[in-house]
Amino acid sequence: MTFARTLGAHLPDAALDRAPGRWRALALLALAEFLGMSLWFAASAAAPQLRERWHLDTAQVGALTQMVQLGFVAGTAVAALLNLADIWPARAFFAGSALLASAANLALLAVPGFTTALVARFAVGFFLAGVYPPGMKMAATWFRRGRGLAIGVLVGALATGKAMPYVAHAIGHASVASVIGATSAGAVLAAVLIGALYHDGPFPFERRPFSWGLVGAVVRHRETRLAIAGYLGHMWELYAMWTWIPAFLAASFAVHAAGGATGAAVGDATRRAADLMAFATFAAGGIGCVWGGWAAGRIGYAKVVTIAMAWSAVCSLTIGLLFGASPWLLVPAVLVWGFFVVADSAQFSAMVTEAAPPHSVGTALTLQTSIGFLLTIATIQLVPVLAESWSWRWAFPVLAIGPVLGIAAIARLTPRARRSASA
Repeated sequence: MTFARTLGAHLPDAALDRAPGRWRALALLALAEFLGMSLWFAASAAAPQLRERWHLDTAQVGALTQMVQLGFVAGTAVAALLNLADIWPARAFFAGSALLASAANLALLAVPGFTTALVARFAVGFFLAGVYPPGMKMAATWFRRGRGLAIGVLVGALATGKAMPYVAHAIGHASVASVIGATSAGAVLAAVLIGALYHDGPFPFERRPFSWGLVGAVVRHRETRLAIAGYLGHMWELYAMWTWIPAFLAASFAVHAAGGATGAAVGDATRRAADLMAFATFAAGGIGCVWGGWAAGRIGYAKVVTIAMAWSAVCSLTIGLLFGASPWLLVPAVLVWGFFVVADSAQFSAMVTEAAPPHSVGTALTLQTSIGFLLTIATIQLVPVLAESWSWRWAFPVLAIGPVLGIAAIARLTPRARRSASA
């Protein structure tokens, strides 16, 4: 997860972060991100029905999410290469992208089979590249001081929004149409809200577009390389956890209900409980993002990401030990993991914008995002393989490799970089 953070025109300290209406603009953007990003896991939430309809195996179910990741990488790269965020007005770019993503999501109801469904999911990710990163930049035009907290609020809103398909699945008679219809309607509403009500704030950004010629300079720059490495460790874990924690919860609840018998069938009531708990897990991450933004302004980016990754690694290693245990034990542990697994997302991008040479910030952020989301494809595919081979109890410890290596990378930053804060 990423955003662009550069400083606008110089203003007197007394004028910093006093733009009238900034909190109203942030609330509008947060609501729009919440609604628009609900498209991301729509197919994953409806996976039980899609699996039955098209006779999918576990790897194919995972591919429905992987194609969104690939589409997002492609969309981000195209937007960066063509500098679309600077060519088109922000609200038009956001609103148009949300409408196109909504249409691509609706296509899942009309496609004849799995192959065409993959194309539709790729298109969803491609167009969401015009909703997610631009939204971060739009919020930052309203804030200078307190920008870390504002971005944390926005990332928290979109993280929670990604869980909305599970709520629709839980209360909408568990149908594909209810999930796809609800999430597409949300994206349309997001487009209307931004198109009709939003305008940029008073702190514009310098244009720092992507450049292939700067890729080598970014890779050779030690501090930027280490900050990106930390982000990659974070991404190794994040989307695999988000993709498969609903299935883990459903299987665990079923085993517990069956008195510990493995392979217990997942009934409708169990599935609804798992869907609602998946939403709660994402919502805990939303709170974690707000905490990360608040804490970064006080203790610095590096400490925030180190704390978050350490807790997240512990959760990855130990959550399987609670598989099949009482929900009263499992659920709090999953919520803690949900809180910390995404609490550091925005702060990694802030670190990159401060570590990278000023002329290469746009290239560094695009490179970070593209490699990070490509990396998620590996672990999204790996987790179900481990679950089928060794059971869900041993599916998640491999994810701890990412945060551990991420902590090691951040620890090698210079003391000055580690002290950086968002204020």
